[in-house]
Amino acid sequence: MPRHSPYRIELTDGQRSALELLARSYTLPYWQVTRAQMVLLAAQGLRNDQIAHRLNCRREVVSQWRKRFFEQGMAGLEDRPRRGRPSTFPPTGTR
Repeated sequence: MPRHSPYRIELTDGQRSALELLARSYTLPYWQVTRAQMVLLAAQGLRNDQIAHRLNCRREVVSQWRKRFFEQGMAGLEDRPRRGRPSTFPPTGTR
């Protein structure tokens, strides 16, 4: 039996319009579009496994972004700084 997420998403009008704008974009990075779609589908009442099936990703990924949006709002959908040395492109010092 599928579980229901304890993180119920209820959007304000401003959040909904901002997420819809992100979700329809053809020029934004894929990760931004997908995260916006996840939150919009969660706000419609879909379970994490249903959202994962529709967006062709893992349930755990949907769960992570649902929780972060629930706790932090729109700011939760942004990437966090990663550990380690930042990558450089093109690599410096190689010939």
